[in-house]
Amino acid sequence: MSGKKEELFKKLSDAVVDMNEEEAVIIAKEIVSQQIDAYEAIEQGLSDGMERAGKLFEEEEYFIPELLLCSDAMYAGLDVLKLHLKSEDQGEKRKIVIGVVEGDTHDIGKNLVKIMLETSGFEVIDLGRDIPPQEFVNKAKEVKADIIAVATLMTTTMEGMNTIIQILKEENIKENYKVVIGGAPISQSFADKIGADAYAVNAADAVRIARKLVGATA
Repeated sequence: MSGKKEELFKKLSDAVVDMNEEEAVIIAKEIVSQQIDAYEAIEQGLSDGMERAGKLFEEEEYFIPELLLCSDAMYAGLDVLKLHLKSEDQGEKRKIVIGVVEGDTHDIGKNLVKIMLETSGFEVIDLGRDIPPQEFVNKAKEVKADIIAVATLMTTTMEGMNTIIQILKEENIKENYKVVIGGAPISQSFADKIGADAYAVNAADAVRIARKLVGATA
């Protein structure tokens, strides 16, 4: 079964990279019929495919339209597999509040991060785009989040990330949440400057960082 399982995971990953929704559904259904663990298939098939697509994007072989089509294929497979997740896989999920900071309406990158986090087992509360700093804090308190993830693609809205951290400090709750920031104009030096817990270069990096911050195994 192991060889067959690995073969199906590879095909599922390829379907995502190849932007093939129909193939992703076919392979996902075969995985279900073979009674292969759905979470494992999501992690080693769909998530792996999206990570590969992300690397192609970094290498400028893929661009935003291709990434979106890859995510469509990923969601198509996910829609099949998520119905068969075992209850223990859906047990205690770590919570992440994510959104694009106020003043920025670009959300493609944030959406990709959300997909990767969801398929890696996190419960993601998506605030959307153009979100005021206080709203990030309010939602994190409401849902008892572990991580606050903030994105922007604009230099003019970067200060909103600092505002979120300042609000957390003013309310004496900064130690309750890990703050991860990312986006084209963001750098590690900026993250250090404002006191963010981490800076994610891309969606795959965001997942690795999130898992590390909550103490999950890689």
